[in-house]
Amino acid sequence: MSSVFPEDSVGLVEPRIAHFAEPLALACGRELADYQLIYETYGTLNAAHSNAVLICHALSGHHHAAGYHSPEDRKPGWWDSCIGPGKPIDTNRFFVVALNNLGGCNGSTGPASLNPATGKPYGADFPVVTVEDWVNSQARLADRLGIEQWAAVVGGSLGGMQALQWTMSYPERVRHCLCIASAPRLSAENIAFNEVARQSILTDPDFHGGHFYEHDVLPRRGLRLARMVGHITYLSDDAMGAKFGRELKTDRLNYDFHSVEFQVESYLRYQGDEFSTRFDANTYLLMTKALDYFDPAAAHGGDLARALAVAKADFCLMSFTTDWRFSPARSRELVDALLAARKNVSYVEIDAPQGHDSFLLPVPRYQQVFSSYMNRIAI
Repeated sequence: MSSVFPEDSVGLVEPRIAHFAEPLALACGRELADYQLIYETYGTLNAAHSNAVLICHALSGHHHAAGYHSPEDRKPGWWDSCIGPGKPIDTNRFFVVALNNLGGCNGSTGPASLNPATGKPYGADFPVVTVEDWVNSQARLADRLGIEQWAAVVGGSLGGMQALQWTMSYPERVRHCLCIASAPRLSAENIAFNEVARQSILTDPDFHGGHFYEHDVLPRRGLRLARMVGHITYLSDDAMGAKFGRELKTDRLNYDFHSVEFQVESYLRYQGDEFSTRFDANTYLLMTKALDYFDPAAAHGGDLARALAVAKADFCLMSFTTDWRFSPARSRELVDALLAARKNVSYVEIDAPQGHDSFLLPVPRYQQVFSSYMNRIAI
């Protein structure tokens, strides 16, 4: 590994493409006849193929979870703090697979991909996908890689929902499930936040009913607002207070509605502007709907324990005290259901001031617990 990278980095990584010609039936009643998944791998698959770990990403995540794409690249993958030599997901022990889900905008088949039926981008015609659909497509990728069983499936937030779904859809193929800062279903408040974000996109004049690609425009205003709303919910009040307080960006108040006067305003506008240039609006709609629809207990009369009865994995759940988007109470609800279903479950509530984003950050106590559990996994 080149010395230009930190010693605990996986170093240079190269995305790969897996193409699937077999139709994939979707929960919405439609199917994808042909699709591709982009993914990265870190570490080495052992001879028994028993050390594979799947990383499931959250709403705006993707396949680039660790390492660097070039020697000049100064920004590592989104979960680089947790994946690498000696890190919680230790690539000296594990073979790690990270992918971009169907409907994404980072290389897997999604709304910006060409629809073979029309020769134009799918746009709004791309089918609605669910967490269960993603897990089914991930299972096909596992087959392609020769992985019959994951040592662990790991994810935070929406990624945690996928990890949970794996234990129900393919119980024999998961030995350990790590569900971090997640929930067994969204609360009404969470669905409401997602709807506000979607409406900001849907009502943007440049959205054109989802077919903005053909008009050579981007619904940037809608995406900016969606990201700003979302970002507020990912942080805690304490974190925002410590980072920004009521600090002014200017040396005086302007008494208008257009100036950026407070530091927190500047931060949110920057986040919105940056996001609107790199993320697809249709993908944002799809991801939030997948969040809203996830509710494995619904098919069992609302009984979560019954839904989880088929699982054979051991479970590790982690939550964060200041996470109000996916509060510790939601993780405890899942713990109670797992215990009622007589599953092996470990749970820890970590005191961290950063809110929901804590699962992405190198919080010392979090990483200690994470490492401790992963080190217990036999390979």
